[in-house]
Amino acid sequence: MKKKLLVIGAHSGDFVWRSAGTIAKAIEEGAETLVIAMSYGERGESGELWKENPNRTEESVKIIRHEQAQKAADVIGTPIRFLDWGDYPMIISDQRIEQLTEIIGDFEPTVILTHSEKDPFNPDHPLAFQATQRARLLSSGAGVPSAFKNIDPPAWYSFEPHQPELSSFIPDTFIDISSVIDKKMDAMACMGAQNYLKDYYAELASRRANHARRISGKKNIKFAEAFQSQVPRVTNTIF
Repeated sequence: MKKKLLVIGAHSGDFVWRSAGTIAKAIEEGAETLVIAMSYGERGESGELWKENPNRTEESVKIIRHEQAQKAADVIGTPIRFLDWGDYPMIISDQRIEQLTEIIGDFEPTVILTHSEKDPFNPDHPLAFQATQRARLLSSGAGVPSAFKNIDPPAWYSFEPHQPELSSFIPDTFIDISSVIDKKMDAMACMGAQNYLKDYYAELASRRANHARRISGKKNIKFAEAFQSQVPRVTNTIF
């Protein structure tokens, strides 16, 4: 079965900071990928744009955020889809859960990445987790006959939140992104509305690589991204 990676972010830039390297790595290994941006982050994730011009409209910010995220996705080589659900606060309705469930059913991912269950400083990230959790269950049947297309349950991980120790994030999976770090750096450079995050996530990739080296003994890991599994994995062997 072809490997398919679905990345679901609350805002249009989330996939870049937290999983751009993993997406690029998946593509390098022949996987099919898709990024879903639930919102543009026009209200709560675009501070530098509003500082530049307080008289901007939300629609004008959306246009800029769309262009930046699309450019970053193009750098990585992944398709991206914008849902425009709004942010701060994001509202998750039954209709939106249906929409996300249908996206998952149509794409049939083998792996899903999204936010952590907790985030004390962001009102939208936990909602993205909850929406993904519900849609994933509905698309895989939730144990009963479903009104939605049923697929095999995808593996499901949370990517690293900005404040991991305050979000109950305990990484148990590290992806070596050393071979694609240039793509992650170039993608981050596209996100002009949040320039202040570039150095933080570059340093984080280096720090997570240190952890990955110590865990595995693989001294050639220079950059890594960390994830927390949300469901058990089933394999044919312990090795």
